[in-house]
Amino acid sequence: MGEQALAVALGLLSAFTLALTNMVVKRGHDILVGRALLSSSAAVVIAPFALIVPLPDSATWAALAWAVPAHFAYQLCLVRAMQRGDLSLVFPIMRGAAPLLTAAFAMLVLREQLPLVGWVGLILATCAVIVFALPARGISLAAHPDKVALGWAFATAIGVALYNMADARGVRVAPSPFTYIVWLFMLDCVCITTTALLLRRRELGRAVRATWKHGVAAGALSSISFGSALYAFSLIEVAKVSALRETAVVWAALMGAWMLGEGFGARRILAAIVLALGLVLLQFS
Repeated sequence: MGEQALAVALGLLSAFTLALTNMVVKRGHDILVGRALLSSSAAVVIAPFALIVPLPDSATWAALAWAVPAHFAYQLCLVRAMQRGDLSLVFPIMRGAAPLLTAAFAMLVLREQLPLVGWVGLILATCAVIVFALPARGISLAAHPDKVALGWAFATAIGVALYNMADARGVRVAPSPFTYIVWLFMLDCVCITTTALLLRRRELGRAVRATWKHGVAAGALSSISFGSALYAFSLIEVAKVSALRETAVVWAALMGAWMLGEGFGARRILAAIVLALGLVLLQFS
């Protein structure tokens, strides 16, 4: 399999497992504890590989110094968004808005120009995000029941955009892409697990007993999902990998409707398909 085909396959695998990971965490009783267990489990799974990959050099440590805080901010916002809203609502918003923010930044600050296909993708994706954000028929914007969840979802999108840039640099400056992947997974768990210990100290034992299976399963899936994406970053352009990975919004909408019993299934599934199409056009332009 050529590098291009391998990268595409890894990007699509990453998309499916990304949506499945978040669905597993959402099904848990305590999302913060579930997220901490996810990160800790992924670190345990990946840690033995630290004995095999080349050791990090100064450039790798510098990249990790940017990436770890970005991932922590993303995780905090993600936990709050998933505590407040449906997976099929907040996940497409947080994943879909990140490329839109990047495109807007490039146009407004860097003065980059989009070709026609890019504008089509931008318009489609923006409209799809608006459809997701609108309340159910008959409910005014002022009375929107998911205003807080949407706010945290958009904050999560900023985190996604930040860590994508940090990770894309990290896998390229490290002695080996796997060096960065392994050490990021091992360090990524520290902040979110410490937060769970501080905020859930009394309930932690009960929460762990109730959610450990979800956390461990999500950790294994996260290792596959994020590891696939990071390695794909080293094979083809970041924008193409990001576009493929953001097709996870379709899987999340499907899983939310069919496996979690969330409302507005048909509307969110259709909006997710349009959003994924718009993101693919935008990134590949």
